[in-house]
Amino acid sequence: MPPADPLADAVEPPLRPLPERAAALLRSLGAPPRLTAHLRLVHDVAYELVDWVERRYPELSFDRAAVLFGAATHDIGKTAYVGELSGPGSAHEEAGRRLLLDHGVEPELARFAGTHAAWSEPGVGIEDLLVSVADKVWKNKRVSELEDLVVARLTEATGRPAWEEFLALDDLLGSLGTGADRRLAFQAAYPVHR
Repeated sequence: MPPADPLADAVEPPLRPLPERAAALLRSLGAPPRLTAHLRLVHDVAYELVDWVERRYPELSFDRAAVLFGAATHDIGKTAYVGELSGPGSAHEEAGRRLLLDHGVEPELARFAGTHAAWSEPGVGIEDLLVSVADKVWKNKRVSELEDLVVARLTEATGRPAWEEFLALDDLLGSLGTGADRRLAFQAAYPVHR
């Protein structure tokens, strides 16, 4: 029998709860359990990322709450495109942005539904990059082009050499990646359909 509720079920080490607004949206949409579990995992990794950025880069201005909300809702369009939970597809991106807007979410927060997969587009901010990184590293996937964009933003903010920022980010992402097996097992414990 699968676990009961991915929004509340315990795992060791514990996962942080989703922002209440995001959790309420997922409940009202009847989000598939596997999707809710995935969003909870990406949000938890994003939380670690933003804590690290705040500690190491106090001079970098970014919206912590936006990153956490974005991580908690980036794939919400998969409530309409459930097949994309277990297979490829990008229809959920625009659908998610539209769905969030239709539910009163501000455009600056709804954007993450699209930018989490379009991180190389012009105008993508550090918040979008952090959500994209969290969406990769939760399962220990590394994307050098994405990480290079983050390193460039960190280097811009600090004036330190890029190699120094690369090493710091690499250490963090390597550390976060070590929990991937536990996270993958948590997500897999939930069914794709209700």
